[in-house]
Amino acid sequence: MRPFEGIRVIDATHVLAGPFATYQLAVLGADVIKVEHPDDPDQSRGNGTDKALNDKNMGTAFLTQASNKRSITLDLKSDADRELLKKLVATADVFVENYRPGAFEALGLGYETLSKINPRLIYASFSAFGQQGPRGGQTAYDHVIQATSGIMAMTGTKDVHPVKLGSPVVDYATGMTGAFALSAALFQRERTGRGQRIDMAMLDVAMILMSSLLTGYLRNGTHPKPHGNRHPHATNGAFETRDGLVMLGASNLRQQKRLWTLLGRPEMVKKTNNERDADHAREIAVLSEIMRTRTADEWEQFLQANHVPAARVRSMGEAVADPQMASRGVIHRHAGVDGIGDFGVPLAAFKFAHDGPRIDAPPPALGQHNEEIRRELTQGAGSNR
Repeated sequence: MRPFEGIRVIDATHVLAGPFATYQLAVLGADVIKVEHPDDPDQSRGNGTDKALNDKNMGTAFLTQASNKRSITLDLKSDADRELLKKLVATADVFVENYRPGAFEALGLGYETLSKINPRLIYASFSAFGQQGPRGGQTAYDHVIQATSGIMAMTGTKDVHPVKLGSPVVDYATGMTGAFALSAALFQRERTGRGQRIDMAMLDVAMILMSSLLTGYLRNGTHPKPHGNRHPHATNGAFETRDGLVMLGASNLRQQKRLWTLLGRPEMVKKTNNERDADHAREIAVLSEIMRTRTADEWEQFLQANHVPAARVRSMGEAVADPQMASRGVIHRHAGVDGIGDFGVPLAAFKFAHDGPRIDAPPPALGQHNEEIRRELTQGAGSNR
């Protein structure tokens, strides 16, 4: 039995962070019911690398985080559909929304209202800046939060910055943090019997992603600087090889000693990090010359064999083709899905020895489970243990 089997989640979220959070629960067994407007569905359905799928409202951005979910279409401005949502909430354990703060309260679907229907309900609101505060009413996406939080300002090179991170990491981190918050609230409810109100803010998550840098700034006002592919320690960073880039990760003092010894330059070994900082420019020059003597693959194999972290800089295609990926089971392959065919999606970033994350069903078409879910409500089916 997977951790969240028997748990019902009402997923009134869209785009990325919210849907990614509920996806984590879905692969661990929760019955996640995705609520969308029949004429204005989750915009991720129309986004992705396959235009034909976008036209079918099954874009790869949606496929990424919709396996194991069921879909129902509701117009929440309609009295009848709001009442149907309330009936769903009465059977649910978790309700998640990520609209503008106050939007669901204006519809009569806020926490105070829904918790009266179901006192054990865990109600989570995802937003850009949180439910209160001077920015509470503002909206944003991942890249806007990257700009707001300071992540962009520290990313890039000395000459080219600020630079947006290539992946929407704040969105995904908000989804993962949200799943953790929901899991914690469910565990807490087992002890107290009470529901919970969760306020998830992307800006808060972005700040947590910079935790050590934030602590440094709070201590002495030092702003993190963009270092590009380098690091304050020379033995951490990317170097040109005979045929491409290799990223060195000789981070601590033991590793830098091991690296310099392997490279035949024991005189470069430092006893303290202060010594490393003082000799940074010379270390870069020496490493730059040495690293050009072999290929990136040769360096990776040699250094890893001698317990020095290092890797050739790969493309996504090369990373996916790495046999390590197949051994981990991070990617789930869907085969022969009606109207879509074959495709792969990320499953989970961890493994259980038993009863762990698993995909049982492909992403749903818009409103695919309308009749099924309505029939369940009529028959009195539901979770809410």
